Amino acid sequence: MTAPNWPDFYFARHGETSWNRERRYQGSRDIPLNETGKLQANANGVLLRDMLERDGVDPTQVQWFASPLGRASETMDRMRTAFDVALPPVIHDKRLIEISFGAFEGLLHDDVAQKFAAYAPGERDASYWEFRPENGENYDDVAARLLDFANDVTPHAIVVAHGGVLRVLRHLIAGADRKEVLNWPPPQGVIAHFAGGKMELFSAEDTWSAVDV
Repeated sequence: MTAPNWPDFYFARHGETSWNRERRYQGSRDIPLNETGKLQANANGVLLRDMLERDGVDPTQVQWFASPLGRASETMDRMRTAFDVALPPVIHDKRLIEISFGAFEGLLHDDVAQKFAAYAPGERDASYWEFRPENGENYDDVAARLLDFANDVTPHAIVVAHGGVLRVLRHLIAGADRKEVLNWPPPQGVIAHFAGGKMELFSAEDTWSAVDV
């Protein structure tokens, strides 16, 4: 499953939430940013501003997309405060919502791993791509959403969404192996630049590690 015509664009995962910190399956649940996540979002805004200036991209002439879930929407809003110009409105696109983990949502990774060892992060094989928890989605479902989104994303767009979405984009665009991306922990406080069929990660200045949440 490929989308050969993806343009160059910038992607940020939302900042940390309490469920991220507790290692809970979050999925489509609307969990807010914690204090660390807010600082990560702020720092990502400064990083994005610098990256766009470096690349000669006018932030007023690109599209700004975000998942409508609160943690992504707030991350986008905080990132945009780094810019001192009027920006286009944010497009909240449901196709960017995180993969739904269905019955797993709210459960600790370790608790799920005790019952479903093959599904624990770090222990997944390529077949997990098709695994659909009860009342949830699989990664093929997310890929179908993103391939549809590819028809609307424009050059140099800014996208703020989720870790599962970033996993699928890394597979679809950069050709990363499914098993690799399924066991890869998508970072926060980082911007991924997709260009020319490759993904390059850039880290924001760490202003959050000493925060007590």
